Amino acid sequence: MTIDEYVEQHIDEEPALLKQLGREAHVKLLRPRMLSGHLQGRLLKMLVQMVCPLNVLELGTYTGYSALCMAEGLEKPGAMIHTLEIDDEMEDFSRGYFEKSEYGKRICLYIGDALEIIPTFGEAYFDMAFIDADKRLYWDYFELVLPKLRRGGLIVADNTLWGGKILEPPTSNDWQTKGVIEFNEKLAGDNRVEKVILPIRDGLTLIRKK
Repeated sequence: MTIDEYVEQHIDEEPALLKQLGREAHVKLLRPRMLSGHLQGRLLKMLVQMVCPLNVLELGTYTGYSALCMAEGLEKPGAMIHTLEIDDEMEDFSRGYFEKSEYGKRICLYIGDALEIIPTFGEAYFDMAFIDADKRLYWDYFELVLPKLRRGGLIVADNTLWGGKILEPPTSNDWQTKGVIEFNEKLAGDNRVEKVILPIRDGLTLIRKK
């Protein structure tokens, strides 16, 4: 038994619909490992329950797995997950699972470029955000999201350890790794926020707006 297997056997069970989603993703999609998965999904749900947000912003819907986990944690009446996905070919997959889920009505899906959509939201509109989109643009996303987040709000950034590639100088054309390194370096010196990196899966950074 691996540590990962041990952990998953000793946390809350993965809901049946999410298990089905994961199985279908591994059969039909080219990069199924991109979905959040059991451990991260349960963590996202718990973080939402702790923050108790009215509005959550997600950048990078992909299969809809993480959006469903966060929607499961919503408790306030009228609370919503606003999730943005640039790949319109993923829309049918994610919407299909949103429609099957009892939490799907708490999710609003936007198809398009996050850099264009985020500015349409009002200032301090969100209580929490989850960034899991194009790594090359992580700092751009962060700068756009921060003003939309209320004081004391939480940003969760995924893949911030990037398979350990952040420890070595990236090759000249490895723009994804360069984006993650830029994000980590700039964030480390940003006094507008408090931050901590959790070495869970591919790295998860928790960021609290002061």
